[in-house]
Amino acid sequence: MSRTPIVAIVGPTASGKTALSLDLAQALGGEVVNTDAMQVYRGMDIGTAKLPLAERRGIPHHLLDTLEVRDPATVAEFQGWARGVIAELRARDTTPVLVGGSALYTRAILDRFEFPGTDPAVRARLEAELEQVGSPALHARLRELDPPAAERIELENGRRVVRALEVIEITGAPFSAHLPVEEYVDPHTVQLGVAIDRDVLEPRIALRVRQMFDEGLLDEVERLLGEGLAESRTASLAIGYRQAMAVLAGEMTVDEAIEKTVVATRRFARRQMAWWRNDPRITWLAYDDPDRVARALDVVRNV
Repeated sequence: MSRTPIVAIVGPTASGKTALSLDLAQALGGEVVNTDAMQVYRGMDIGTAKLPLAERRGIPHHLLDTLEVRDPATVAEFQGWARGVIAELRARDTTPVLVGGSALYTRAILDRFEFPGTDPAVRARLEAELEQVGSPALHARLRELDPPAAERIELENGRRVVRALEVIEITGAPFSAHLPVEEYVDPHTVQLGVAIDRDVLEPRIALRVRQMFDEGLLDEVERLLGEGLAESRTASLAIGYRQAMAVLAGEMTVDEAIEKTVVATRRFARRQMAWWRNDPRITWLAYDDPDRVARALDVVRNV
């Protein structure tokens, strides 16, 4: 087993994970592995805060821009892609630095996690019901059956709500019972969390959202609609993109879309922390600690 460490940077959106990932990859001679579910899509740049090529400091980045927006993607597929990249990097003694906002994806990559089976008939019935009653109604049912799972799945993510209800039905156990256990696949793994108070984070989220709209999110979404964004079962769920599509459809104003995106992003940040706050394996570093890179490197070198 390789002794090259696997480094994962976690924390809420807009906390500064990207900058830390670059600093660590540079210091360790490593390469960055994206763990954001939406940054794998080509053209989804502004709304996912994807780091432009010119700002990557020449550090190779993996699992960015690998899919078209019309392509579906599952956690199981992402797990396989990421573990393949990690194995390739470590085979040449290069440290993989994982970074992204999708907590389930990160846990599925790092931890022991076997995916429950599927039942096409149950899935089809639940998907038909989703079309009829909408995601909020099914999410309410999930909240009754499995509150911890409902806490971690956003209200509008009908695909994941259906998957959770499917697993509950075919296994007879809560979906949350099938989530990753806190046991690394490889012991040479370290998680570093970016700690930031909510009263600091929320203004940063609001600023980021407004900048996205100012920088051309509506134009980006209009272009992506021509590439199949609205028909996508995965990419169309991205926060900000749903709201931008509503603006383009004449269903809300830009100001309303900005406010709804800010609210949805704040909720997303709270769900992210629900995954991470009780994980004792994470070493938390203050977002504004001038010595956070040195502290992080100490942790990595002692793993």
